[in-house]
Amino acid sequence: MHLPHPRIAPLSDAELSPEQREALAPASYPGTPPLNIFRTLAHAPDALKAFLAWGTYILRNNSLTPRQREIVILRTGYLCRSGYEWTQHVRISLRGGMSEDEIAAIKAGANAPLWQPADAALLAACDELHANQFVSTETWAKLKAHFTDKQCMDAVFTAGQYTQVSMMLNTFGVQLDEGQKLDPDLDKRKAPSP
Repeated sequence: MHLPHPRIAPLSDAELSPEQREALAPASYPGTPPLNIFRTLAHAPDALKAFLAWGTYILRNNSLTPRQREIVILRTGYLCRSGYEWTQHVRISLRGGMSEDEIAAIKAGANAPLWQPADAALLAACDELHANQFVSTETWAKLKAHFTDKQCMDAVFTAGQYTQVSMMLNTFGVQLDEGQKLDPDLDKRKAPSP
């Protein structure tokens, strides 16, 4: 997390226009207020609608297993230093059965000793996409040893989506939702200079 305060504040229920309320509806669940990311993106309701549609594909309909998807999301969020994204997806990953050791190893990357070759290939691909916006021939061959063409595409789609999400979260200054704690490794907040 880079900023101590939002640059674009999340909209409260009272501030929502009818169009913003409609765009936010798919991200609202009974008994749970919409997350700050969605309340922030509601400033651009058409963008929020498109974002939610693509996000639904990435989170629910892509061909990676939930664990594989979360490896890609967490590594991408970590590389982008997105404290908000990391915090949200650590919770999702733990609920999905990933261990604390696996989550810690995501920070270390593909060379951490606990990874199986398929996991290491996903992590290496994330690193290359982050650094070069390209997966090398060597790493692509490692992916192809474990994944179909569609799964390889979905890994790239997922890393790309969460790079964009991280850029938005970091730049807009989206703050953690109530009750969440920021990983100190991702706390880049500094008080503004006088």
